[in-house]
Amino acid sequence: MAYSFYSFAISLFIFLFATHLPILAWCSGSGFSVELIHRDSPKSPLYDPDSTHSSRIRAAAERSRSRAIYFRNAIHKARLSSSALPMDDANNFYSDITPSNFEYLMSFYLGTPAKKVLAIADTGSDLIWVQCVPCKECYNQSAPLFDPQSSSTYKTIPCNTDSCSLLPQSSCGSSSHCDYQYGYGDKSIVEGYLSTEIIGFDSNGGRPIQIPTILFGCTHQSNGTFDKNEAGLVGLGGGKLSLIRQLGSTIGNKFSYCLPSLDKTSTTSQLNFGSNAVVSGDNAITTPLISRSPDTFYFLSLEHISVDGKTIIVGNPMPENGFSQGNTIIDSGTTLTLINDNTLQSVESSVRSSISLPQVNDPIGVFNLCFDVSKTGTSIHFPEIIFQFSGGASVVLQPPNAFVETGQDILCLAMVSSGATADSINIFGNIAQQNFHIGYDLTNMQLTFAPTNCAIQ
Repeated sequence: MAYSFYSFAISLFIFLFATHLPILAWCSGSGFSVELIHRDSPKSPLYDPDSTHSSRIRAAAERSRSRAIYFRNAIHKARLSSSALPMDDANNFYSDITPSNFEYLMSFYLGTPAKKVLAIADTGSDLIWVQCVPCKECYNQSAPLFDPQSSSTYKTIPCNTDSCSLLPQSSCGSSSHCDYQYGYGDKSIVEGYLSTEIIGFDSNGGRPIQIPTILFGCTHQSNGTFDKNEAGLVGLGGGKLSLIRQLGSTIGNKFSYCLPSLDKTSTTSQLNFGSNAVVSGDNAITTPLISRSPDTFYFLSLEHISVDGKTIIVGNPMPENGFSQGNTIIDSGTTLTLINDNTLQSVESSVRSSISLPQVNDPIGVFNLCFDVSKTGTSIHFPEIIFQFSGGASVVLQPPNAFVETGQDILCLAMVSSGATADSINIFGNIAQQNFHIGYDLTNMQLTFAPTNCAIQ
């Protein structure tokens, strides 16, 4: 942001002194945690009690493929932008994802007096935005819209400011406000003013957290395929407008999460900040986060995948502009793991030769490699599958991280192709991440995995 951390600290002190807000102590060693709600959890407004496990997997697979297209095209457009080549659709920089492609929700409070908002939590985007009054041509939203006029702490950002320049595309309205427009691949849009407001959280430790002067988008026009139960979005990506980057040094540039397995979607997941996000222990492993464009995404270097000791080398599918690393995105909003077609075929071949079970077709038509486990009892042999990331980080996938049930007594390898072209990108999805405490350290650009039981965190 445009002001220094020293100025921020002074302003924060004055603010707290004047308002006596209950707030996290901003010092090294402080931290807090909030609840993540899976979209299929009974706690979610999107919960469908008539859905089946198979139908939820099929829907998640469709969302995963859509997000893969989003990542690929966003990287392609970022490359064109950095090389000064002509770009189509320049006003819709992130234009290839549909708004319903998300997996987790989180609640927060906005304004004074505080209004509760339930929004998408997305590690694949940056901007925090909510729908605001007045909202013309807006998608129908069940929850009340945020009214900036009713908040004593709401302020718009003028255009031609450093904060406004953080937007990938911005313009100057007749009132000199910083206008933004985000477009999506299905022609959905959100438009409004970049603004500042107090944001608050219900900490899982029982202590309310309030944070002043957070940049967010106050959306006054929207349309498209948004769900009525979605009231906005919290960007948890690596770009400067994300919640993580705005909190910055106040949380030590650290956040983490711990996702329970798919069959425990009603169990609370944790999103941790600051000292609560430190991942340690004898079984913790660390790999570098790779700086690539766009900086929204969290890139890793996947060197090889091993199946029962057989090594399968993973190439760098997008080595343009000198990028020889960062061939994989880790993303909590993508359910499946997607790898380039050649690598996937080798993995499937190795898994096929390691499992002595009858092969069957996937009843939901998503996966290539499925097995009939009806007559195996408890003696199923699953091969050890290891994702070897740079820095010596060997992530061992337990069977629930690598296989998913798609029908009665049918288990499938929970990996699909990200494409066979040179611009494909691997995605390490949230099934593979479940029951790992995963910590992001954006100061040291490191990602740490520690296996744990996330259902009892």
